[in-house]
Amino acid sequence: MTKEQTSRLNEILNLQEKLVPMWLDYWKDFSHVGTEPFWVIALMLVVPLVIIYFKIDRTKVFQIGFYGFNIHTWFTYSDSIAMRTGHVYYPYQIIPIMPVNFALDASLVPVTFMLVYQWCINNNKNVFLYGIVTSAIFSFILKPVMAAWDLIKLDGGMNYFYLFLNYLGILIMAIVVTKVFIYLKHHPKAHKNN
Repeated sequence: MTKEQTSRLNEILNLQEKLVPMWLDYWKDFSHVGTEPFWVIALMLVVPLVIIYFKIDRTKVFQIGFYGFNIHTWFTYSDSIAMRTGHVYYPYQIIPIMPVNFALDASLVPVTFMLVYQWCINNNKNVFLYGIVTSAIFSFILKPVMAAWDLIKLDGGMNYFYLFLNYLGILIMAIVVTKVFIYLKHHPKAHKNN
């Protein structure tokens, strides 16, 4: 690395080292276990996980889980980008050093999409169509309610329609990746080198 690159990287790392204690202090002052928002977020984390444990179709658990993991992964990436660019932020956190809303990214969003996916594949319904409806509910109902309760803040030109487009992109990625893996499972020799 050049001296200039090393210097700039060190500057960024020094700022990052200062940010972690700042987030921890912020959490202790405003987002700790004794606050109501903490418990709302805790419920958003725990309740969906309990529901999926009892409701998941165990005959298709890997397919549904893989789809949910796709949703989780893409949503976490997009949420991290939105946070880092200052378009979305969460004034309350359950885990203070996480750059995203862990309850949304790891539980509420993926579990909801998993249950919709499960219902669609078990009832021969269009996953994409019902995924669009789910995306609209999250974008135009849940997120405004969260904003009214100060659980999410949109900034830098971000709005609910852009959130909706983001959900659609995540939905498409999760469906495509899941379909590719299902195809590969059912055609194991089609791509084998001879």
